[in-house]
Amino acid sequence: MDAVAGVPDGFDPDDRDSPATNPWKPIYRRLAGDTVILGVRVGHAHTNSRGFVHGGLISALADNAMGHSCASRLGPGSSLVTVSLTVDFLGSAFPGQWLEFDTVFVKPGGTLCFTQAFVTADGQPCARANGVFRVVKKMAA
Repeated sequence: MDAVAGVPDGFDPDDRDSPATNPWKPIYRRLAGDTVILGVRVGHAHTNSRGFVHGGLISALADNAMGHSCASRLGPGSSLVTVSLTVDFLGSAFPGQWLEFDTVFVKPGGTLCFTQAFVTADGQPCARANGVFRVVKKMAA
């Protein structure tokens, strides 16, 4: 673990620009083969009025991790949109903890991609997510 930033080894800042997730930065990413693992050091901006991580943040970042992992598995030129997202909340995460989103299953197809991710807070189970993504033609920039 990097003592200065409190970020586990192997994680680098995620440089993707997204209006939905930019307010929660810094967000970090690590590649494990063709799986994208996201992580964030929990701060006040990530919490709800009761002081623990908001379920919306967990849902959004799980969706991101699974979508990026599907795109990585499918290869360049792939684009995806979320068709279905379910999240089971198993525990809470609090400021100062390392929140990690690890996609553990990806079954890509020509039309649909099925995924599952586990979310941990300092290594303890926090949530489990399942996602289905539709493969679509990439829009011109």
